[in-house]
Amino acid sequence: MTVKELIEKLDLKILVEDDLEREVTGCYIGDLLSWVMGRAPADSAWLTVMGNINSIAVATLADVSCIILVEKAALDDEAKNKAEMHGVTILSTEENSYSLAVKIHDLLT
Repeated sequence: MTVKELIEKLDLKILVEDDLEREVTGCYIGDLLSWVMGRAPADSAWLTVMGNINSIAVATLADVSCIILVEKAALDDEAKNKAEMHGVTILSTEENSYSLAVKIHDLLT
């Protein structure tokens, strides 16, 4: 499934758009950045409430397909600018991590 398909099927809001044709092969939930950096699988959708500049660095290092900010978590301006510079797609939803992860799992299986 592509990021674009994920957006359409889950009614996600685009905050920063980059490669919407990138494959999404799973998802990872985490807010402790050092933990996510070492454990999030490449090509996964990362579900978090961390909308700061450090999350952009982690997303780049972990090579995730996109960041999905859950529960209407805010994306700060500095992080948005950095995401645009580094080609990190950032999406947003009102749903919580668990509910969204279940939906992603269902779409991918």
